[in-house]
Amino acid sequence: MPLLRTTRSLRTTALAGLLLSGTALVPMASASATPLYKNPQASVSDRVTDLMARMTLDDKVGQMTEGERGAATPAQSAAARLGSILSGGGSTPSPNTPQGWADMIDAYQRAATSTGLGIPIVYGSDTVHGHNNVSGATIFPHNIGLGAANDPALVRQIGAVTADESAATGIKWGFAPCLCVARDDRWGRTYESFGEVPDNAVANSVVIEGLQGSSLGSTTSIMATAKHFIGDGGTTGGVDQGNTQIGLDELRKIHLPPFQAAVDHGVGSVMISYNSWNGVKDHGNKFLITDLLKGELHFSGYVVSDWNGIDQIDGQSGFTAAEVSQAVNAGIDMVMVPNDYTKFISTLKAEVLNGHVPMARIDDANRRILTKKFELGLFEHPYTDRSLQKDFGSAAHHALARQAARESQVLLKNDGVLPLAKTDNKIFVAGKNANDLGNQAGGWTLTWQGQSGTRVIPGTTILDGIKAGAGKGTGVTYDRAGNGINSGYKVAVAVVGETPYAEGQGDRPNGLGLDSEDLALIAKLKAARVPLVVVTVSGRPLDIAAQLPSFNGLVAAWLPGSEGAGVADVLYGDYNPTGKLNFTWPASSSQEPINAGDGKQGLFPYGYGLSYRRR
Repeated sequence: MPLLRTTRSLRTTALAGLLLSGTALVPMASASATPLYKNPQASVSDRVTDLMARMTLDDKVGQMTEGERGAATPAQSAAARLGSILSGGGSTPSPNTPQGWADMIDAYQRAATSTGLGIPIVYGSDTVHGHNNVSGATIFPHNIGLGAANDPALVRQIGAVTADESAATGIKWGFAPCLCVARDDRWGRTYESFGEVPDNAVANSVVIEGLQGSSLGSTTSIMATAKHFIGDGGTTGGVDQGNTQIGLDELRKIHLPPFQAAVDHGVGSVMISYNSWNGVKDHGNKFLITDLLKGELHFSGYVVSDWNGIDQIDGQSGFTAAEVSQAVNAGIDMVMVPNDYTKFISTLKAEVLNGHVPMARIDDANRRILTKKFELGLFEHPYTDRSLQKDFGSAAHHALARQAARESQVLLKNDGVLPLAKTDNKIFVAGKNANDLGNQAGGWTLTWQGQSGTRVIPGTTILDGIKAGAGKGTGVTYDRAGNGINSGYKVAVAVVGETPYAEGQGDRPNGLGLDSEDLALIAKLKAARVPLVVVTVSGRPLDIAAQLPSFNGLVAAWLPGSEGAGVADVLYGDYNPTGKLNFTWPASSSQEPINAGDGKQGLFPYGYGLSYRRR
């Protein structure tokens, strides 16, 4: 008996060594039979267990790696056994059409499924306010507008449409929703926040149900990503990727509730945030990822890093073996290494072989990732369902975007000039954001930072909406700079505010005031002694206190997306404004940060919003 036990022990040790060296363990009884993991009738858990028994260390490390389409061809992705490919902001196939996306993603799937085990990839892309990388997609208002609309049922519908359009192109993993609680409006990602208090994000986390549908395996479902865990909206000074200097109690009170809600909705993945918490980068913080997210919140999906996020753990450019092991041991399951995926794979494999990363951690990550791939139905249906493309950018989808735009408008001032008369009126429209779809859509539209341009996406500008809504006897004149205004006009509408930006470039530490073009325009229009309505198109409240006395009407349009006609619906009174401020509007930039309950007196308080008097 002692000899038998010794022989078994030696055999077990040898098998473990084979696994670590890259040799799969396949049960002898099933070697010639159809593998259990290929049986769709078997339970997901059993399929994962069977598949993992057949995987080598190379297979498992590959599954934990996400590369970018621009750095990994389908053949290279398959050779590296990558678990995922992503498109960064603006990284698109040519042509940038639903068909072009489907062709590209299906090529990655053909390559992946032709390998020995045939494990499909999961393709990820940003779905910040619609399927925003794809030309022709429906572009919805950014989260700041949806939070002001206070209509979670609408947000759920938006999630479902986004999923439908994403699935039509082969995308089954969307990097949304952003559940940050933005506490300083100088932060360049403020518009990705549903509001300054956690209740805003909690209520609108139902977008996850829209994205994921009743089942991840549904044709029109995609996996959602709650991001960014945790504290990205609370950095000191509103600095992007900065340091969130708060205690654990405040972290739990302000920034954790939206993620608990996301877990309750069954979110499939969570993305880690670039920021630090009291000097320690989230990407390497085991307490936050393993203890808090996976342990306390019972998150059972998989955790993904942000773009090159592990590079920042030690404060130096590039990643080291120590950063790789720290990030994986902290609980990150899939690592987004867009360009350096081969280096990451070899580094992580070496860290496992030298004992710095336990095999149990690798297996846990793989079980989480593979579970979602099975639940998504990728093993049975890896290719794009192109029948969905018939509804891509449909009139019904644009109608929903228009509804979202009008519900998000917040009427802040009205001395009787609004709503605009639709008949027998003479309206002068001006401003850089009146006739620019790119400006009203904002960042994360076709490209990462977005771009200005009258017709960069399909839709209606605010000017289009004003012209289309004009009735009998009403004339509408437009000049961006306000040239030609005179006292013969009955009202002037100035559409001012910000131009597109995203993280990093959107930070405004030096103030939130209007630019020189806007200020000159407002002065010119006011000099004509015509009642003045100002519409701000922006990703946050702006510092307009000094100019406010000269406004007869003020509407915060936020970033309304592709349907500027929704803004006009409110200006004309076709829709009685119902939006409420989800951010305290500062009396000056010097008040930042300013939030509900902090004792500071803003220009307009959190929850403020007027409606029209019924006549």
